[in-house]
Amino acid sequence: HDPEYLRLARALCDRYGVHLICDEIAVGFGRTGTLFAHEQAGIRPDFLCLSKGLTGGTLPLSVVLTTDAVYGAFYDDRGARGFLHSHSYSGNPLACRAALAVLDLFRDGQGGEPVLARNHATAQRLDALCAPLAAHPRVGAARRLGMLWAWDIDVDGLPGFSGAYHLAARDEGLLLRPIGNTLYFMPPYVLDDAALAQLAGGALRALERVCGP
Repeated sequence: HDPEYLRLARALCDRYGVHLICDEIAVGFGRTGTLFAHEQAGIRPDFLCLSKGLTGGTLPLSVVLTTDAVYGAFYDDRGARGFLHSHSYSGNPLACRAALAVLDLFRDGQGGEPVLARNHATAQRLDALCAPLAAHPRVGAARRLGMLWAWDIDVDGLPGFSGAYHLAARDEGLLLRPIGNTLYFMPPYVLDDAALAQLAGGALRALERVCGP
């Protein structure tokens, strides 16, 4: 969403007394360039859903954060009012330890370098490597936000593009899954220069195999 959309949504929720839920399972923990995507709108949700990046993708763990006001509304010794939700794997110790390690990395940085600053530098390098991909005659609407890239592919005369591209990318050692005619990257933050080159070069070669040069 455009940040203005979130600002207007927050204003409408405040006006009508509706809770605003931000689902940042895919875009939290630096994926869009800030720790959380909603920070770019300068708003605060009533509920924040997080997962995936919370453990660096190593173990399944999800959390829902909420405000003190919502928490207080359910804080009661009476079962009729208390929020009694739980399941067998709540607070899994291995997943929670992985999450703590990720939070330590965001707090302390990696090799003395803040994670978000490192991501910014990585994104600039991948931008340069992807210039030939963006210049392909079938590619349009190239865009990036943080560590998210997307390109719209002209699939005219190319039935089944998404499946064909996925298979061609696998032959290049890449797991890429276009959504319809949109090719996108959500790469790990730890890719080195060789892996970045493989991603950009392999994506272009796969496109040329499916669409032609």
